[in-house]
Order: sequence, then C-alpha cells, then structure tokens
Amino acid sequence: MLSFILRRIAAGVALLFVISLLSYTLLSIPHIDVGRQLLGQGAPQDLVDAKNAALGLDRPAMVQYLDWLANAVRGDFGTSWFTSENVLRAIANRLPVTLSLMIGVTLVTAVLSFLLGVWAGVRRGAVDRFVQVFAVVGYALPGFLVTLVIVLVFAVRLGWFPAIGYVGPSQSFTGWLSTVTLPIVSLSVGSIAGVAQQVRGSVIDVMRQDYVRTLRARGLPPWRIVFVHVVRNASAPALAVLGMQFVGLLGGAVLVEQIFGLPGIGSMTVTYTTRGDIPIIMALVMFSVIGVILINLVVDVLIGWLNPKARIA
Repeated sequence: MLSFILRRIAAGVALLFVISLLSYTLLSIPHIDVGRQLLGQGAPQDLVDAKNAALGLDRPAMVQYLDWLANAVRGDFGTSWFTSENVLRAIANRLPVTLSLMIGVTLVTAVLSFLLGVWAGVRRGAVDRFVQVFAVVGYALPGFLVTLVIVLVFAVRLGWFPAIGYVGPSQSFTGWLSTVTLPIVSLSVGSIAGVAQQVRGSVIDVMRQDYVRTLRARGLPPWRIVFVHVVRNASAPALAVLGMQFVGLLGGAVLVEQIFGLPGIGSMTVTYTTRGDIPIIMALVMFSVIGVILINLVVDVLIGWLNPKARIA
C-alpha cells in the first residue's frame, strides 16, 4: 500500500508540472492587454508598455513560466496584478466558503444516497422504482434549473432562506447555516441521484452472491447481513462515484456561488479569469489539481481498505 501511495504521489507531481506548463502557456497567449486594463483605455502607450514590462510581460512566455515555477515551488505565488493582494491570502479568505459547500454536499450526498440505494437494493419493488425515477430525473435536470427553482420557491416565495449573501460562522452560526443551506441543496440533487443509483446497483449485485445466501442459511439477522456484509462490499464502486462527484463540485461551485452571491473560490475564478490575472488563476489551477489528486488518492485507499482484492491489485 505504501509503494502504491508513493507512486500515486509521484504521478501527481508530474501531473502538476504538465498542467502548470499547459495552463501558463494558454494564459500567456496575448488576448488581454493587462497594462491597459490597469491604467485605463486612455493611458499613453509608453506608460502601458512600461507597466507590462514592470509585470514581466515583455519577456518570452517560457521565461515567465520558469520564473513563476521557481517561486511557486517555494510557496510564493506572488501578488494579484489588479488588487496587489497576496495570492495565498486572497485564496485563503475565500476558501472556507467553497469548502463548507463541498463538505456539506459530500456529507448530505453520502448519507442520503447510501440510504436510498440500500433501501432500493434490498426492498426492490415500488421503492426501487421510486429511487430509479428520482435518480434519472435528478441526474437529467440541468443544475442551473434546479438552483433557480429552489431559489424561487424557498427564498422568494416562502422566504425561509436568504436568496443571496453570506454570513460567516464566526459571526452567526445560524446565519451561516441559512446562507449555505440552499446552495448545498442545489448541488446535492444531482450528486445524490448519481451515487444512489450506483449504490443500488452494487447492493443488488452483492445480494445475489453465494456468501449472502450462506449467511441467510446460517440464520444471521437481515440487518446484520445488510449493514455488516453487503454494504461494505457494495461501497467500493459508490465511493469511486462519490469521489468523482466531489471533484465535479469544483465546477458546480462556480455557478452556485454566482447565483447566490457567495464570496468563494468559484466566483473568484470567474472574476479573475475575465481580467486575465495570471498569478491568481495559476494558483487556483494548482490548488484545484492538488485537491483532485488528494481526493483520488483518499478514495483509492478507502477502496483498498474495503475490498482486499482491490488492495492486492
């Protein structure tokens, strides 16, 4: 297991290097005059050129990348070109908002999808059909449509939750809970649908195994067979899907944070990408890739712990 983890970490480092190179190369294609954006459209060209030179934009793209890489490996991602704010500090101020959404969605998805999937896989019949219909509808509906309907019903008409805005947990825990509830629900619908369907299929497959019939013949209580033996063996495929859903939340957070006016990483990505603020964008890309690598590593380790065959492979 240790050698497997080390190999995955080495592959992750190589992936970081490749993605950083490709990202910087694409961002360096001259489509935005950063100096003119900073100084204004009426600024003289010589001042614009001087500003671009001060930012190092007059150098070849590869030289700029190597300079950025040398600083990044030391943990120095520079400062924003437009706000002069330290990049790491800017991300750290917004990261808790997005993390609270992602962790909340993952917990809600894990609990509800496993309950629905196990319920459908064990009971079958009408319960199974209901879960399948919910999974198909929930997975097929566009995320923006689900979000808009939830805002219209629970925020605008019923007034149970605020439609926009964010309150930190240090200011008011109940206020924080009210501002993240609708975003979490919006992001959870599609995730629950996908994972519940996977859990259902895995539970049905495991319930057909010979060892389950043997356990029944030995007189073990049904609840013990399901929750001790069946769920553990059916969890590995569902964990893989749950890990992919967690990674996909990075993209979903962009839409949800824009709609609900949340000051998170998603809205930050949109704002600074349209400006062409390379230091901020590169840091966001790197931290996103690191998050994806870590999530995949954790999922693989958990699958190996749940399934000895996968661990041996």
